[in-house]
Amino acid sequence: MQPDHAADTAPLFETINVSKSFGVFRAISNVSFRVSDGEFVSIVGPNGAGKTTLVNVVTGLLRPTAGAVRFLGRDIAGIGPVELARLGMSRTFQLVNIFPALTVRETLAVAVASRLRRVGNPFRSLGRDDALQADVERVAEVLGLRARLETVALALSQGEKKLLDIASAFALNPVVILLDEPTSGVSTGDKHAIMGVLVAAAKAAGVRAIVQVEHDMDLVERYSHRIVALQEGTVLADMPPDAFFKDPAMIAAVAGTRPQTQRKPH
Repeated sequence: MQPDHAADTAPLFETINVSKSFGVFRAISNVSFRVSDGEFVSIVGPNGAGKTTLVNVVTGLLRPTAGAVRFLGRDIAGIGPVELARLGMSRTFQLVNIFPALTVRETLAVAVASRLRRVGNPFRSLGRDDALQADVERVAEVLGLRARLETVALALSQGEKKLLDIASAFALNPVVILLDEPTSGVSTGDKHAIMGVLVAAAKAAGVRAIVQVEHDMDLVERYSHRIVALQEGTVLADMPPDAFFKDPAMIAAVAGTRPQTQRKPH
């Protein structure tokens, strides 16, 4: 994906002065940022910066205490992740969110059936639904899971479980996909493999933007078009990665160290 800077006046989604409090504790305060066509945006910050709260507000799990959240021009504050997925935004979670006893095929079939609003007894009919199964196989193919379709999720490697979680989000045909630490818990080599598959799959599936919460600065530098840095619940910076990683004070505030690899072009 390449960012479409002409679309800056019409973002796919945006937060406008969003705050969220839990009792007297304010987790995020007056957070504003936007995501446009073609962008890969990374949200970074130290532990306790408000990243998870922001993601939960953006994806409708939490209603903001103040401010607005808009997706495709619609107010989505508190709408909930199921309805939001039907509108075109889906997410993955830091902790893998799969059913260990289901096969890869069954897991993806449930996601596709949810998108198609087939909410009866899915396992009675999913195996006989040729169109649904074709969609399942398409998603498995682009995420590199075609050979594992009949494998139960419990038997997958940690990297494959991450890919299955991501594939379930892709099965919802999202306009925007939001990734919460998509490579946590996997080896360094697997991290780059997962991100490569993910970016290629997004292009193939017509995903218009990716937003990730990530603490691995190597991945942030390599894949991001923009970085939104949070500190103590507020936006510390919103800038391109080249500028971000040239600022020692920014690195110290957000990450503490400078990655050793160089950013590669998309």
